[in-house]
Amino acid sequence: MSIIKNEFEKMNISKIKKAKNVKKLTMITAYDALFAKLFEEIADIILVGDSLNMSFAGKPDTLSATLEQMIYHTNAVCNGAKEAFVVIDMPFGTYINKDEALKNAVKVYQETNAAAVKIEGGEDRADIVSHLTSNSIAVMGHIGLMPQYVRSEGGYKVRGKTQEDKEQLLRDAIAIEKAGAFCIVIEGVMSDVAQEITKAVSIPTIGIGAGKETDGQVLVWSDMLGFFEEFKPKFVRHYLDGATLVKDAVSNYKSDVQNKTFPSKEEEY
Repeated sequence: MSIIKNEFEKMNISKIKKAKNVKKLTMITAYDALFAKLFEEIADIILVGDSLNMSFAGKPDTLSATLEQMIYHTNAVCNGAKEAFVVIDMPFGTYINKDEALKNAVKVYQETNAAAVKIEGGEDRADIVSHLTSNSIAVMGHIGLMPQYVRSEGGYKVRGKTQEDKEQLLRDAIAIEKAGAFCIVIEGVMSDVAQEITKAVSIPTIGIGAGKETDGQVLVWSDMLGFFEEFKPKFVRHYLDGATLVKDAVSNYKSDVQNKTFPSKEEEY
């Protein structure tokens, strides 16, 4: 099996924006120093997603993630991957208005080395995005299926199925771009609609469950590496059977302990 050598280039806002129509951007989540270090020289962007609330806290959705949690995990990621371009999800309730959003985003900047924050919402949040960007906070937008809207919208629903919704999504993307966002995540959107959105804006789009015609892709690492066993979303591709590999390894460890083959003489002091 060959290992592809990645030509690492430390990213910044300008490089990310210039990547549109030049190269596909790769974004992956990370929540700790260990995995962040593994991803550092491969991914263009590391996202400290509020998805950690589901993947690692066992919650049914992302809504109970706190700013303190997100700051803690962002510091861990930044410590593990000092050269990475790190984006932090602003959790639910931390940007209910312009003033709250700025106060909390400033706290993130002061207490972490995150390069940018990510905010869910389209036209309805454009004024907040504008307020942040005009105060030197870099913002990644997020439109389409938005996990923080799950309760108000009655579940996770694919967007862009109707002409009316397609037009709304286009307005959302354009509004977020005009507000100063440097990039937009498009989640759970019909692929043809995501392609139209990508063509309609001059900043990169990063898809998740939005087809291959966006300017990049993002996946939750525990989904992509097969550690999350409860369910597999349609848009996820498993690049590793992580759960089985870990279970087998721990079973082997247990067996070695019980039959006294671990530790060996070579592993003793």
